[in-house]
Amino acid sequence: MRDIIIVGIETSCDETSVAVVKNGRDVLSNIISSQIDTHKIFGGVVPEIASRKHIEVIDYVFDKAICDAKITLNDIDAISVTYGPGLVGSLLVGLSFAKALSMSINKPFIGINHIEGHICSNYISNKNLTPEFLALIVSGGHTNLIHVKDYGKYKIYGRTHDDACGETYDKIARALGFEYPGGKKLEASAKLGADKYIFPRGNILNNIYDFTFSGLKSHAINLINKLKSKNELSDIEKNNIAKAFQDSIIDTLVSKTINLCNELNIKKIAICGGVSANMAIKDSLNKKAKENKIEFFAPKQILSTDNAAMIASAGYYRFINNEFSDLTLNAYPNLEFSEEINE
Repeated sequence: MRDIIIVGIETSCDETSVAVVKNGRDVLSNIISSQIDTHKIFGGVVPEIASRKHIEVIDYVFDKAICDAKITLNDIDAISVTYGPGLVGSLLVGLSFAKALSMSINKPFIGINHIEGHICSNYISNKNLTPEFLALIVSGGHTNLIHVKDYGKYKIYGRTHDDACGETYDKIARALGFEYPGGKKLEASAKLGADKYIFPRGNILNNIYDFTFSGLKSHAINLINKLKSKNELSDIEKNNIAKAFQDSIIDTLVSKTINLCNELNIKKIAICGGVSANMAIKDSLNKKAKENKIEFFAPKQILSTDNAAMIASAGYYRFINNEFSDLTLNAYPNLEFSEEINE
């Protein structure tokens, strides 16, 4: 069987990324242009600025990805691109570029759900990983437990009812006064904390595998505001709050994931999404998985955050099943994963 070369394009938020991936797992290039420094002064991503920055750099990022991969346009078999969820302006930049490229070189065009891309990041980092497995997706916009039955075939067992895990990290980090992006700073602070506080664990009564983090967020912010009002929010107290907050997150994620694995008799877990870069979460889930004789997989750090290699990998599995998109495909900022899964 000949090699299949897929170009992936990812512009769902504030990273402009183009990648070239061979056979769904071998990365020939993965170029990422980050906008963190641009948005840092605003304390978060400004959508209008993000879309303009994508327009400014996408040509350069594409050219470099092709050059680094040492291929020509004739070597490309298909172009895959994120069409949702994400910021609508940002999505449209990548989508428009991918459509133009598809038409100009007369190669298939494949729209990819960003969440499926995160799942596929593990195929790149773990060459021996094959379905079936349970995917725990933890990112700025999503927290899901998904049974990966086969390539492109999924069943959702859990999702968040309010804030996503990463979104909650960002809000508590901001409340503690940590500079954007605050996730890593909160994780570092938690390492220095003591067991002074116990924060609530959120549960949904009608589905024990769904997530809710709004109660945890409110509890933490109320405590922070209370200490601020008394001028008692010292660095030591910040560390203690960060630890209690992260302990609650870890306990919730790990317990639900392991319990569902045991219920379904699944012997493999793959974590993915931006929050999968958090070492405390990964180490805790890996430890509990070993105790339950479950294999644990995680993507490399560079593939945890938004990148085009994972979009190209997802595109490969769509390509070999002849699942192509029409050039009329639009951007869907609130796209749900359940809208396109095949159970």
